[in-house]
Amino acid sequence: MFGKYNLVAAPVVDTTNRLVGVITIDDVVDVIEEEADEDLKALGGVTSDEELSDSVWTIARARFNWLLVNLATAFLASSVLGLFEGQLEKMVALAVLAPIVASQGGNAATQTMTVAVRALATRELGSNNAFRVVMREAMVGLVNGLAFAVITGVAAVAWFKIPGLGVVIGLAIVCNLVAGALGGILIPMVLERVRADPAVASGTFVTTITDVVGFFSFLGIATLWFGLK
Repeated sequence: MFGKYNLVAAPVVDTTNRLVGVITIDDVVDVIEEEADEDLKALGGVTSDEELSDSVWTIARARFNWLLVNLATAFLASSVLGLFEGQLEKMVALAVLAPIVASQGGNAATQTMTVAVRALATRELGSNNAFRVVMREAMVGLVNGLAFAVITGVAAVAWFKIPGLGVVIGLAIVCNLVAGALGGILIPMVLERVRADPAVASGTFVTTITDVVGFFSFLGIATLWFGLK
């Protein structure tokens, strides 16, 4: 309301509309700064009360829990690679290029997630426009996926001199960027719906999705394309 109507102060009334206090723009600015600081730290898996003056032990203990959760999700993503162990042994290029697919999807998902978390916090994203925003992000993922499919495919063929490899990694890039875009917007919305803080938990779940989808799509498509077993 302060931003929309350019207010410098607003009255506070009780249930009988009697004046009981006032909120000033200074109060609002303090809250905005506090919430922005909290959300920024939460996106990185850092507690909101962490300060530069804290001791090494205090900081390490505060960050440990989310790193542990991330380790568990990393093992889940790595287990997908284990499903294609034979294919990786037959074509070393797959092992070299797989992290590129996962990384691109992760970066795209982080971009979408950052926008989604902010939109939820400012109430710009809600049930009335959720479908339109989700479809828009999916289309953004598709467009960027097609562009980077061409770039990455050409680079892969030039690097390994295997023509089909460009098609395989290109298709995987498209799949993972679309998955990353959808994950980046849907996961914060689901967390918001179940009354969890989207800024706190979104990063770990989104990264897991892009890693799993990236590895599975790339190695799965490669298995079908090259007939690897």
